[in-house]
Amino acid sequence: MILAAGRGERMRPLTDTIPKPLLQVGGKPLIVWHVENLARAGIRDIIINHAHLGARIEAFLGDGSQLGARIHYSPEPEALETAGGIANALPMLGNAPFVVVNGDVFCDFDFSRLNGVAKNYAAYLVLVDNPPQHQEGDFALEGETVRSQGSVMLTFSGIGVYRPEFFAAIARGSRARLAPLLRAAMDHGTVGGMHYTGRWVDVGTPQRLIELNQELQES
Repeated sequence: MILAAGRGERMRPLTDTIPKPLLQVGGKPLIVWHVENLARAGIRDIIINHAHLGARIEAFLGDGSQLGARIHYSPEPEALETAGGIANALPMLGNAPFVVVNGDVFCDFDFSRLNGVAKNYAAYLVLVDNPPQHQEGDFALEGETVRSQGSVMLTFSGIGVYRPEFFAAIARGSRARLAPLLRAAMDHGTVGGMHYTGRWVDVGTPQRLIELNQELQES
């Protein structure tokens, strides 16, 4: 599942007319990088939720066949937050653990590394080094177990694997944030994770978008 329902307030005025996942990065929309990377890893059945200007996302990507994927959509009248959006799409996601990625990050992560990681955990997170704008981090990693606190804090990349039952208590169509669910599960030791040190950028502001495009042009 690719999360694409956010309004992108910090990206305004760009996102007044363009949904954030369709902003151009390295010559193609941000969301296309995700679809291509997922398909390359053998993950071809993809659900995309959307709210703000969602029809434009559907019009651009269609059924995904031109990108080697099979895309289905989970529209939301208004954004339901991360956990709410996932819970709303559960009937489309099936009974097996599934990958989720935020539509507003750019990365070169190999999604095939997530095969089988959820067998011992309710949720499994990819953590990255703390970016300049988020130096306090989110969670700590002890071995392969993620804790809410620790001596070395890392940032949640927005990439994770979840068991469907992790969201079972959330009513479809309701708003719900992901962080409280994760922290509650961490208290029981049921959240796993890995530390990824490759390219990852939270494309959260127009300035970061400009800097990323400059970096990609030069590389």
